[in-house]
Amino acid sequence: MIFGVHAGLQYTSTDEIRALWTRIEQLGFEWISVWDHFYAADVTDPESGYECLEGLTAHTALAMATSQVRCGSLVYCAGYRHPAVLAKSIATIDNFSGGRVTLGLGAGWHQGEFGAYGIPFPPAPVRLRQLEEQVQCIRALFTEEVVDFDGEFFRLQEARCEPKPAQDRLPIWLGGHGEKVTLKLVARHADGWNVPFVGVDTFRHKVDVLTAHCADAGRDPAGITKSLNLALAWDEADLVAQFGNMVEFLRGSVLTGSTQEVVDRIGAYADAGAHQINVAMRAPFDVAGLERFATDVLPQFA
Repeated sequence: MIFGVHAGLQYTSTDEIRALWTRIEQLGFEWISVWDHFYAADVTDPESGYECLEGLTAHTALAMATSQVRCGSLVYCAGYRHPAVLAKSIATIDNFSGGRVTLGLGAGWHQGEFGAYGIPFPPAPVRLRQLEEQVQCIRALFTEEVVDFDGEFFRLQEARCEPKPAQDRLPIWLGGHGEKVTLKLVARHADGWNVPFVGVDTFRHKVDVLTAHCADAGRDPAGITKSLNLALAWDEADLVAQFGNMVEFLRGSVLTGSTQEVVDRIGAYADAGAHQINVAMRAPFDVAGLERFATDVLPQFA
């Protein structure tokens, strides 16, 4: 099992988030990821707040502030940036990081951000078609010398992305839980898959659906890293402080209770097919709680 931290960029400062990244790496976690929001990300309240650091810039800062952890994104929204521009940015970050970047992509959901910034927010089927074209364009730019692409949404004409990423194959993950389309796209195109805040039974079902899509695509599902983000709260007060109105939404997917209860919960996710668990943190960051997790839980999966 790989353990990481998905650190939210809302209601924090650049100094605070850099200090958190440093501590996460010191504690022995193998992954840190940023998100891609312009406003605070509260699924229960679109008007919850507006203070949030920008994701691509933060991803660059993360790569420069660390030296060992994998630097991920969960996930860049297909509607926010042209795939060639994003590919160029990610390839550059990967070179600065020494080959430690994982690129996560998704269809996007925060309609308030789209509207405020004047970005079209088409229906979900359209956004998912955009996502598929985005991953195809980016993969080609990472791996081919010259790329031509003529799609429904994006066009490339003798496009180049040089220098290439430092990694021979920079991992591309897709995020989401839709069974008919999103998981089919994972089976077709992705090196990894991420889903946030789902219970064990739901996660197991999604893995079964993904496995079926892999069979249809002629692909071994073992080649896809399956990950999820889970809240960590050793007590109710910390859960409420970090997640506010989202608490009830998260109830079935929180790592909480005694150390053994947390270990058993992680074991259940592993049995359901999880390869990686990311502790989802939001300001005010409970660093002491994360330190307890690193001291008491991580060694039991070493």
